[in-house]
Amino acid sequence: MTASVHNLEWLELAPHAEPAEAEYKRLLGFPAAYPLEGRARELAEWARAWYAQHGRPWIFAHGAKSLEFIDDVLCVEHVPFASRRLREQLTEAQAQHAVLVGVSAGPECEAHARRLWQEEKPDEYFFLEIYGSAVVEHLVTLAGARLCAWADARGLAALPHYSPGYSGWEISDQVKLLSLLRRAPQFPARLEAMETGMLRPKKSLLALFGLTDRLDLARSLAGLIPCENCSFTPCQFRRAPFQRSVPQLEDVGRLQPLVDAALNGAGLARQAKYSVNPKALRKWAEQRLELKFAPDGSVEALFRYEGTTCSNMGRPLQYDYRIKLGSPRHGYPILHADCAAAPGDTGHSFQCEFINHPGALATSVAAEKPLLNQPLNDVLSWPRAYSPAGCYCESSSRAHKWGLVYEVIHFALVERESKLSK
Repeated sequence: MTASVHNLEWLELAPHAEPAEAEYKRLLGFPAAYPLEGRARELAEWARAWYAQHGRPWIFAHGAKSLEFIDDVLCVEHVPFASRRLREQLTEAQAQHAVLVGVSAGPECEAHARRLWQEEKPDEYFFLEIYGSAVVEHLVTLAGARLCAWADARGLAALPHYSPGYSGWEISDQVKLLSLLRRAPQFPARLEAMETGMLRPKKSLLALFGLTDRLDLARSLAGLIPCENCSFTPCQFRRAPFQRSVPQLEDVGRLQPLVDAALNGAGLARQAKYSVNPKALRKWAEQRLELKFAPDGSVEALFRYEGTTCSNMGRPLQYDYRIKLGSPRHGYPILHADCAAAPGDTGHSFQCEFINHPGALATSVAAEKPLLNQPLNDVLSWPRAYSPAGCYCESSSRAHKWGLVYEVIHFALVERESKLSK
């Protein structure tokens, strides 16, 4: 029997990867009885059709050469894992073997979803992101069902799968688990793990299934019956009804508030009273501002300020403002703020304060980060002196410019969200 488990290995490059609608709806956040209609039905069917044409899913399973418990440490093929919860589950069922599984929806889904977000299509982005997560759930369920069938024929029972990132197992252990899978000759070279444990492509999952010949324990001990968290409906080896879903490695629920925020204004004041004429804000937003939107909702902004010195014949100068904002569901908090002379600019060296104290002025400009960690809306109520001088010599002048930069970003985001909500 041991040799049989050790020789277990299969790779499926084109598994049936069509999640049940009930599971897809659950991940979308809809109640079980809620009928998908109208726009939601259209998007759900579009995501399913897109993935059927472009998705490249795969499943891989590998029987571990050894499973040991050394000084209360779980060791798989002599590699230690510090998950106490997994160790207790395996010892409770007297598991003798382990099967390592990797599944992936492929990189195509998340790459296309990223493009949809960049194209300002948040609805399509959301439905495709969630569909990719549903595919991963379906694949690991399918792998578990096939493993159950393989084990049943050999007088074994498969335990519920467990993955790094689940409660009681550090996600950083993905690196070690992936290294074990890579030892297998057939493992597809389409997956990598970063130091943090994040997988790339992210629509992937690594798991460990324990195997035991103590069928009495697997059937009697609470939590050791994989059927209770397996939604594979046509399974002929089912020992108990499906009751609950396994925990999620990726919090797909956070995407729903993200899209809602993008469509509903994210808490930004739509009828804001700016200190500058909206026409000027629109012009600066179009000509001087660059915004980059990340899939997690965060925003990177680059604003190029163009002014002149107040003396020395009004030399032109340029400063770059680099700001990073958090996600809209948190009100776009200002996470990073930096200001420095633009690359190649020489005008800043003709400012009076630079001539008198060059190092001190640069230090002051770099140190000032107003409204850091506060929501972007706070710029609208930020009390600051009106100081429109073009140079950076006085702190009041620098604060005035920071206020202008934040207002331009605020204005641009409100304009963008107004278009998305139409």
